[in-house]
Parts: sequence; structure tokens; C-alpha cells
Amino acid sequence: MPRTAGLWWGATMLLLGVVGTWLTWGFFVATASGQRLDEAAFSGSRIGRRTLWTAAEPVLQIVSVPFLILVLIVAGAVALARQRWVLLVQVSLLIGGANLTTQVLKKLILDRPDLVEAISLRDNSLPSGHTTVAASVAVALLLAVPRSARPLVAVLGGAYAATTGVSTMIGAWHRPSDVIAAFTVVLAWAGVTTMVAALARPEHAGPDRGVPGAVKAVSGLLGLGALVCGAMGVITLVRTHELLATVAELTERSELATAYVGSALGVVAAAAALFALALVGHEVASRRSAQPELTR
Repeated sequence: MPRTAGLWWGATMLLLGVVGTWLTWGFFVATASGQRLDEAAFSGSRIGRRTLWTAAEPVLQIVSVPFLILVLIVAGAVALARQRWVLLVQVSLLIGGANLTTQVLKKLILDRPDLVEAISLRDNSLPSGHTTVAASVAVALLLAVPRSARPLVAVLGGAYAATTGVSTMIGAWHRPSDVIAAFTVVLAWAGVTTMVAALARPEHAGPDRGVPGAVKAVSGLLGLGALVCGAMGVITLVRTHELLATVAELTERSELATAYVGSALGVVAAAAALFALALVGHEVASRRSAQPELTR
């Protein structure tokens, strides 16, 4: 039988993802204030780029179409080994849906009004394709692995997704808002897969061995990290917004660094929130049924 809590959790994730994407575009792209904040952070990413790019470039080189195909093949093998074909459906929905949505939004639906004179990139680049690939693959791995491994995968996947997002900023490939919108797109599709899990047969009814406690601890730490980094990011960006109210653009290195660090903290917060929600959502949606005959 469907697990109602999982359905509600998935629907909430879907709603948060859709609204989050729209709000991110609505402020950072569709308003002059948002564009100026994004531009300040984008300009600040030049600080230390020569050194940081050495570490960022290999991270971005991983992201490719063959990489996505490899993940789907691995997911199919995991589904076969665990005799849970719904995993292949979930992974295909997540990776295919998130990446297709990003490309459609970026190229066909969302535009970028010309509201600010001093701007580095004129074309719309929201959401970030590279970040969508990284985040969707990491969440897909979270869905595919056994329950006992999910807390660790949530931490590693969140770190990988955040690193990829920040790396696109280091390379001047994307603005901070592009990266955050990629996370919200993946969140929406993670919500869809959570609902699929709630409708499918529950997972193996083996002993928990502390899995629920590990899920609570890791999701709590990720949630706390999201709150702390998010609060720090908001504080720094508010400070940047106040500075931009008095000058046309930021030129001081310290001011640009503040905007850049604030945006990077926002990216980390968004990644942590995504994986905390995905971890808890999948646990709630796929946990064992009380009826032994309904489990495998």
C-alpha cells in the first residue's frame, strides 16, 4: 500500500523545488537589485581564480553525457542485484527529468531582461547544467544504494554537488543564482522520485541496525549546516546589497570577496538542504511495511 507520509514528503519537495526555482529567477534575474548582487559575486569569483581553477577544472571535467550514461548503467546493475526495478525508474526520472528541465528552462522558457549596464554575461544561464548533472547523479546514487549506506552517500553527494557548483563559479561559467536554481530543479525531481518510492513495494525488511538513527543524525547535521551557511550567506549578501545602494558597482577587493563568499555559502546551504530532504524523504517513502508479506 502507498505510504502516505512519503507521498506528502515528496509533494512538499516538489513544491519547494518549483517555487524555489521561480523565486531564484524572479529575484536574481528579473530584478535590477538581484542582477547587481549576482554580478558582484560573479566579479568576486576572479579573486584567487588562477590558484583555485587548478582544483576546480578536474571536478568539472567529470560532468559529461557519457558520465550520465554510466550512472544509468550502474543503476540498472544495482536494480538487478537488489531485484528492485523501481530503482531504475526513479533514477531515470530523476536524471532525465532534472537535466531536461534545466535545458528547457534555460533555453526556451526563462529569459534575462537587460536591467543593469555593467554586466559580465548578458545571456541567460539559469539553471546551471553542470550543477544539475552533478546533483542529480549524486541524488540518484543516494536512491540506489542500500539503506545503511545512504547517510554516508548523502554527505559525500552533497559535498560533490556543492563543489561542482562552486567550481562553475570559480571558472566564471555560472553566476551563483544559476547554481542554486540547479539544486531547486533537482529537488523538485527528487520529490517526484520520493512519491514513486512511496507507491512502490517497500524495501527489504532486514534489521535496521541503527539506520533510522543514522538518518536522523546526518539529516540533522545537514539541516544545521544549511541553516548556518544560509544565515551567514544572507548576512553577507545583505551587506553587499547595502553597499550597492550607495555605489554603481563594487570595486574594492574586500567588498567583492564578501559578495563572493556570501554566494558560495548560499550554494553550500542549498546543497546541504537538498540532500537532507532527499535522505529523509527516501527513508520515509521506502521504509519497511508493518506487513512482512508485503516486503522483500
